Amino acid sequence: MTATDRSTELIRAAAQAAADKLAHDIIAYDVSDVLAITDAFLLASAPNDRQVKAIVDAVEETLQKEHGVKPLRREGERDGRWVLLDYSDIVVHVQHSEERVFYALERLWKDCPVIELPPDAKATRGKAAEYAAAHREEPSWDA
Repeated sequence: MTATDRSTELIRAAAQAAADKLAHDIIAYDVSDVLAITDAFLLASAPNDRQVKAIVDAVEETLQKEHGVKPLRREGERDGRWVLLDYSDIVVHVQHSEERVFYALERLWKDCPVIELPPDAKATRGKAAEYAAAHREEPSWDA
């Protein structure tokens, strides 16, 4: 099974909204074959807490105005380091760059197909991508 057209449409809209707010390292995975609870994940990061919040707000506003959907759950907003928006069909993770490098969610989903994103969203590279390119070894979770 692959992500539905609706899920892919929502992922692309969310990615564009994140890119418009200067999110870095935007990537989307089709997780429908490995998870029964959702079709796709969008990962994005920002260098500071205020920008994380701005990206989350932009994604939420875009998906509500243009696609008529609201998140079923919103977690992590108070700290502003890692905010999760759960739309059931898709889940959006917006992380502070430091959390993005530390938790390395890409490592967990690397075997899942990548969803093609709008050109503006694909062009963003930040600290997480630079770190991953410089440190090809698996991270140590014992630290």
